[in-house]
Amino acid sequence: MNIIEIEGFLTFTLAIMLLFVGKWATARFSVLRKYSIPEPVIGGFVCAAAVALLYYLANIQLQFDLELRDYLLLYFFAAIGLKADFKTLISGGKPLLVLTVLAVIYIVLQNGVGLSLAAMFGMDPIVGLLSGSISLIGGVGTTMAWAPTFQEMGIEGAAELGIASNTVGLIAACLIGGPIAKYLINRHQLKAVEGDELDIGVHHEQSVQLDHFGYLYAWLFLNICIIIGYVLNLGLQEAGLNVPMFVSCLIAGILVGNFKSLVLKKEMDENASKGLSLISDICLGMFLTMALMGLQLWQLVSSIGFIGAVMFAQLVLSVAFTVFIVFRLMGKDYEAAVISSGFGGITLGSTATAIVNMTAVTQQHGSAHKAFIIVPLVCGFFIDIANALIINSLIGLFS
Repeated sequence: MNIIEIEGFLTFTLAIMLLFVGKWATARFSVLRKYSIPEPVIGGFVCAAAVALLYYLANIQLQFDLELRDYLLLYFFAAIGLKADFKTLISGGKPLLVLTVLAVIYIVLQNGVGLSLAAMFGMDPIVGLLSGSISLIGGVGTTMAWAPTFQEMGIEGAAELGIASNTVGLIAACLIGGPIAKYLINRHQLKAVEGDELDIGVHHEQSVQLDHFGYLYAWLFLNICIIIGYVLNLGLQEAGLNVPMFVSCLIAGILVGNFKSLVLKKEMDENASKGLSLISDICLGMFLTMALMGLQLWQLVSSIGFIGAVMFAQLVLSVAFTVFIVFRLMGKDYEAAVISSGFGGITLGSTATAIVNMTAVTQQHGSAHKAFIIVPLVCGFFIDIANALIINSLIGLFS
């Protein structure tokens, strides 16, 4: 096997080209807009498929340097925080609690599916956790963190199984959010508030005029928020509370944005606000494109039977739970439909897939400000804590 490493600058440049492919395809084919298929999914998956073909046909494995990917997520969440006001946060208190409770319930159900399918395939039931919340809601990081524990328990190939499950889940997560929202919006005849500016990006039909001052002003504030978020993250770690860096940047953005509006009595310039929307849209698109570029589809082959069955069951559970429970308990309005598209993303993918699903929906149908506050907080903070506690409990119960 010939391994070719693609260094960071070339990886980043290729990601830009692939994002253009996604944007071109979305503009060219109305069906992609109709079902709110995220632009990054198209280019990113094309790359992953091409890499897999090279692997099988030419015995060449491409490895992309994805170090820059995680920095893009920091910019995105800092921008979300800067555009969030305390009034919206306060109004989102009850929905935030409800969605957190629903997420906890879902983690238990998701692991129940994994445990049951593993037993049906004659495996140790605990193997099912690797195709449950460890790899799906938890992601690659959680999978790699838990893999040594499973290996110590005598389960070989734990990391490979978890990563394979995450690969399928990530692709599915990017594809189900838009159709879920479309079904709910059409079924209940829901509409967004007209004229509201989007939290991320712009409407498909809209063109934006942006001068260099607005873009530079937005960039400066984002860098300030990331610096504050870094310091805040260090403080939280010292206090024994480990949270993802992007959550600290989100909190920093909220503090900076509200300090400016409430204390300094200065609202953000319209040009700067547009700059924030565009920067956050580009950063999120680039992040997900690079995440999909890094998928190694050949890892699915070794356990395709079990993964196919368990991921089909997980997909059905995600759609059913989101449509019949999450949407209803979150208010059965347009905001609830957007939140549902995000919930479908986090149950099978990651926080980034949740947000990119909501972005695609709002670019097609209109803004949903509350959704972009509630979902990142639940996905990026509360759900990680709950997931760790539940995984610990289940491993203790079945080991």
